[in-house]
Amino acid sequence: MANFSAELPNDLIKQFDTLQKNTDKMLAEMTAAGAEVVEKNIKASVPSSWRSSGIMKCLKVTKPYKTPSDDSVNTKVAFYGYFVNRNGEKIPAPLVANVTEYGRSNSPYPKRPFLRKAFNKSEIEKAMQEVQDKYLPKG
Repeated sequence: MANFSAELPNDLIKQFDTLQKNTDKMLAEMTAAGAEVVEKNIKASVPSSWRSSGIMKCLKVTKPYKTPSDDSVNTKVAFYGYFVNRNGEKIPAPLVANVTEYGRSNSPYPKRPFLRKAFNKSEIEKAMQEVQDKYLPKG
């Protein structure tokens, strides 16, 4: 009867061990790096009238978290809370962002997308890849 035995190279075993130990930390840093890119792009593409208003204080990036349903790691970039507009009224920031992004059926509020422009896939993947390379150097 024929026998076959093979050994994995030690450097490959070390990479697997490092990956197993640091996966959660690496994924959290990767999503946070992607979220930073998105936040920067949102700040660059918002309507010019927003730059001096209080709504920009409502743009937040969450801490990386694991979802209970599928154990994936996520980091959110979103508008949270309320801000005071020029008329002194307290307005929900997510509502204003949604109306600006998608518009309304009545004409004074046409859509002016700024969030979709912020999600540049290649920039996000590049930032995430840099974090991954820090944990698993190529070679």
